[in-house]
Parts: sequence; C-alpha cells; structure tokens
Amino acid sequence: MNDELTHRYDEAVTALAEADLTSSTAAVTSLTRARDAVQTALDEAMAQAVTREGASLRQVAALAGIAPNSVSPRLARSAALSAYSRDGRVDAQGIALARADHQEGAPMRFVRRNSKGNHRD
Repeated sequence: MNDELTHRYDEAVTALAEADLTSSTAAVTSLTRARDAVQTALDEAMAQAVTREGASLRQVAALAGIAPNSVSPRLARSAALSAYSRDGRVDAQGIALARADHQEGAPMRFVRRNSKGNHRD
C-alpha cells in the first residue's frame, strides 16, 4: 500500500470508530461520513490495482462487486488517477499513461531482438 491509500484507510477506520450511535439520526449522519470515507479508500485501492498491479477495469469491478461501467468515474475521483481523467472518467489511454508513469522509476530491461535476414558475420 502507498501513503495515499493508507491515509484513506485510516480516515475510514477513524470515521467508523467515531460513529455516534446514541440515536438513530446521529447514527445516520456519522455512518454516512464513514461510508464516504470507505468509498474514497475503495476508489484509491481500485486505482492502484489498475495502475500498479495491472488489473483490468472488469477485474476491479468484479472484486468490488460493482458494475464495470461505474469503475471509470470512480477512478477519476482517486488521487492516483485524477490527473489522467477526461470528462469525469478515466479511459484506456489514461490508464496506459498512468501505468507508464508508474513504471518510469523502474530500471530499464534489455530485451534481445532477433533480426530476420540481417545477419553479419
């Protein structure tokens, strides 16, 4: 986990711990705050699964138990992918750019190419 996801998770845990259950109306208000914090943490986790672990939108949707077409706008709200969003959604191009940017710090790997027909002895 990275710092942003850890921060969002901590906010959700704190919101649940601080839930006021003294009355039903107070519980609704405080549990709504907790739900929003959990949703934000989930959005961040989904964004990181897509960018860092290479998960597809369909895989993330299945893991989260949500419709696949609802993933893209949620990714756009995440800290990890908000800069790659257009019109409130993250498309395949934005995800590809985010993945490439995430890989930027990784060491380059040499891949030997076999040329066809260009042999020099």
